[in-house]
Parts: sequence; C-alpha cells; structure tokens
Amino acid sequence: MGTIVNAEQAQAWNGYEGRHWADNHDRYDATNSGFNEALLEAARIGEHDRVLDLGCGNGQITRLAARGAQHAVGVDLSKPMLERARTVATAEGVPNVTFEWGDVQVHPFEPGSFDVAVSRFAVMFFGDPVAAFGNVARALRPGGRLAFVTLKDPGGTDLGAVLAAIGGLLPGRRPASTPDRSGPLSLADPDRIREVLTGAGFGDITVTPVEAMAEMGRNASDAAEFLSGWGPVRHHLAGAGPAPVRAALEAAFRDFEDGDAVRVRTTAWLVRAGL
Repeated sequence: MGTIVNAEQAQAWNGYEGRHWADNHDRYDATNSGFNEALLEAARIGEHDRVLDLGCGNGQITRLAARGAQHAVGVDLSKPMLERARTVATAEGVPNVTFEWGDVQVHPFEPGSFDVAVSRFAVMFFGDPVAAFGNVARALRPGGRLAFVTLKDPGGTDLGAVLAAIGGLLPGRRPASTPDRSGPLSLADPDRIREVLTGAGFGDITVTPVEAMAEMGRNASDAAEFLSGWGPVRHHLAGAGPAPVRAALEAAFRDFEDGDAVRVRTTAWLVRAGL
C-alpha cells in the first residue's frame, strides 16, 4: 500500500465524487475530451516514450497516450476510477498501460523512469503542488517534459453563464475575491502556475489559453441532472434547495441545446514545461 498525504482529496475521490466519475465516465469524457488533441499535441509523445498520466481518473488520456507510446502509466487517488480505467483499457484492447493507486505528491516513482508527464484537469487538486510537481520532475529523465490542461476562470464562457445562473442559489459558494488554492480553480492564475512549476524545478514554461466545446447532455433536462451531480455543485447544494437549482440549470442549458445534445464553450490553460 502506498502513502497518501492528500487525505481530503483521497476521501472525496474514494467516496461519492470518485464513484460518480467512474459511473459516468463516458459523460465526463464527453465533457472534457475536446481538450485531448491540444494536450497530446503539446506532449509530443513518440513511440519510444514512457508516459506518466497524473491524476488519470478513468484513464482516457492514459489510453490515448499509450497508443502512440512505448508504455503509459496512470496514477490516481481514486480506486473506483482506477477500476473503471482498467476495465475500459481491457475492453478497448490497450495492453501497454498500467494503472497505479497513489498520491502523486509522494508516490515512489523510479527516478528518471519517464520521458513525459501529462494531465487533464487533475493537477488542480494537488494538496502541495510544488511538492507534487517536484516529485514528477524527479520521475522524469533529464530533458523530460510536462504538458497539462487546467481550468481557467469560466467567466465569459458558456459554462460560466450556466454557473452564474445558479450562483445566487448556492449559499456555500466561495466569494469570487477569495483565492482558491485547493480546488478546481487553484491553478487558474498563470502567475501561480509559473510560480509552482519554477519552485518544482521546471523551466521553459508556457501557459496558453485554449477552448473547446463540452457536451453536457442530450437536452437541457439531462444536462441539468448531470451537472447537479458534479461534486462542487452537489457540495454547495447541501445548503440550498435542490429543486430551484435544478430548475435554474435547466433554464440556462436551454440556450445551448444543439440538435441532439447540449454543447457549451469551455476554456482552459494549456501548460508546457521542461527539465
């Protein structure tokens, strides 16, 4: 058994949050996969590369990376999602992947054992990001590289408009002026990203805005039900009436119904760095 220091996140991702993501893995991939191409292009994965996927979740990026690499290893705190990742990898016939349970901040990676590290919307949840990225740096060979996407402040996007529609109904919502160093927007500030990566030993850091369309559901009602189950929204629903929130989400999503799906524009930071 490995050591876990990010106890709060471990509890969440092995409880409701992890089960929801594992049970709805196809829905979350539909939401986030619009960033896959940009991420993998930035990683420049070659056929002889050994790839490390940080916070691999249900393993879509791990599997995609493995298809163009020698081998890919996904590491995550969530046992439910790792179980799903292994099942899907077997079903898809991707043999050159390994999934490991662990905390990236302290996981005992063999020094210099990877050529490239990647992540899709997971590094924001590191308890101590400098320590975690420092551990990743040690796991990479000299000249190794890092590429990840992390959430950008959703203000001004379609998703931001949807979230704004329920903002006043969530009494537990973090004030906009409060820095977020532990949740989805913990790396939303490019200066913070550079500060963390520099402190962890990385250089040649670039932070580029990217956007993609996220498929949220079949229709407004389906999308509202799905987003209501997303951990951060569900957490705040504990102090609000779920029916008004659900109704507000459904009304907001109606503006983005597009034939057979609800599609919203989302944004992220694409980050590249090297050793």
